[in-house]
Amino acid sequence: VQLQASGGGLVQAGGSLRLSCAASGSTDSINHMGWYRQAPGKQRDMVAGITSGGSTIYVDSVKGRFTITRDSAKNTMYLQMNSLKPEDTAVYYCHAGWISPLTAQMLRTYWGQGTLVTVSS
Repeated sequence: VQLQASGGGLVQAGGSLRLSCAASGSTDSINHMGWYRQAPGKQRDMVAGITSGGSTIYVDSVKGRFTITRDSAKNTMYLQMNSLKPEDTAVYYCHAGWISPLTAQMLRTYWGQGTLVTVSS
């Protein structure tokens, strides 16, 4: 599976951006997609995730501001980011994987390249 992320950029605090992640290849081998971010000097953390069934999960710091969606027909995932804050500044990475329905373990994992989001104060 190949993942192509796009949509990052520079925005002022309070502004909005939409990230996109297009998946190609053996997309039937994934049942979960998500966005992670890594700020300078920090570890990479999950921001939001979505299953093939449409269930979503968000880290507390973005709840109510970010929305993750998925267009299965286009094999594309989106992250709508509103009310952006300077602390949202990071490289955002697209992730896809296969979570076992029996064990809930991530058995396959794929990463796209990062896209930089910079929020100025």
